[in-house]
Amino acid sequence: MSKSIHSPKTSRALILGHIGALITVTSWACSFISSKVLMVDGGWTPIETYVYRFTLAYLLLLLITFKKIFANNWKDEVRLFLCGLCAGSLYFITENYALTNTTTGNVSLLASISPLFTTILVSVIYKSRMKPGVIIGSIMAFLGVGCIIFSHGEGFVIRPKGDLLALSASLSWAIYTIVVKHLIPHYSSFFITRKLFFYGVLTALPLLIMQDAPFRIGILFDMDQPQYLLNFLFLVMFCSVAAYLVWNEAMKALGSITANNYLYLQPLITMVVAYFIFGEDIYFLGYVGCILIIGGLIMSDKLKWDFKSLRRKDNDK
Repeated sequence: MSKSIHSPKTSRALILGHIGALITVTSWACSFISSKVLMVDGGWTPIETYVYRFTLAYLLLLLITFKKIFANNWKDEVRLFLCGLCAGSLYFITENYALTNTTTGNVSLLASISPLFTTILVSVIYKSRMKPGVIIGSIMAFLGVGCIIFSHGEGFVIRPKGDLLALSASLSWAIYTIVVKHLIPHYSSFFITRKLFFYGVLTALPLLIMQDAPFRIGILFDMDQPQYLLNFLFLVMFCSVAAYLVWNEAMKALGSITANNYLYLQPLITMVVAYFIFGEDIYFLGYVGCILIIGGLIMSDKLKWDFKSLRRKDNDK
């Protein structure tokens, strides 16, 4: 007899997947503070911040996963290259440059469309029916993100250059999510993450070499200002190495759509952190946003019904 899908082992994996996704998103939500310290106070460019961070992360992973260098076949190697490009250099650099060409609110809102892109791409590529529970839950969570962002008084102002960059970052993450689905069953999270970092840095190096601004990596060795090194290590150890490893495991346990819906929590977590650490007020729209995001996540995960099944039930009555 086959094992029930509700077996203790499966249930435990789902619980750990949800916890892992929550921890990862919390880490990424807090990472903007460290990035801001390095870019605003330390004078790093967006490209420097990305390349230095992920180069060290790659070297750390290489120390413990050096036995396997290449994928099992060239198709998987190409997929790993796409992962590095989409979830690495393209995502981070376009998002960072978007911040210089449009408002923070626009970038936060447009970047949060990634789970919707993922849902649509999965439906198109695998020719599967988009379930209403997932669609409605995703839209609710997206509206919740908008409520949180607009609760700070920053409205949506159309600025094509920055907005298109933010949308490109969101779409690139969705593409990574689709591509990595083919790799997760065949490779360890350590191997996938290490290769992702390698190709991400490799594709960003030409941009770093061509930048006009002077390199300021020396601030990491200034012991009179340890905040730069501490923030850098936080980005490397927690927001890069640990977060990506846990995220890949979460996607393995939950599936790409459910895991990606946790990305809607980033603005919520940022708002809560800002309240407790910086004393920023939470307004009425912020509370509405919290309810919509949490409600949307629950709906997209639990209400996995579709129209066909509903019609069958009505006909059976």
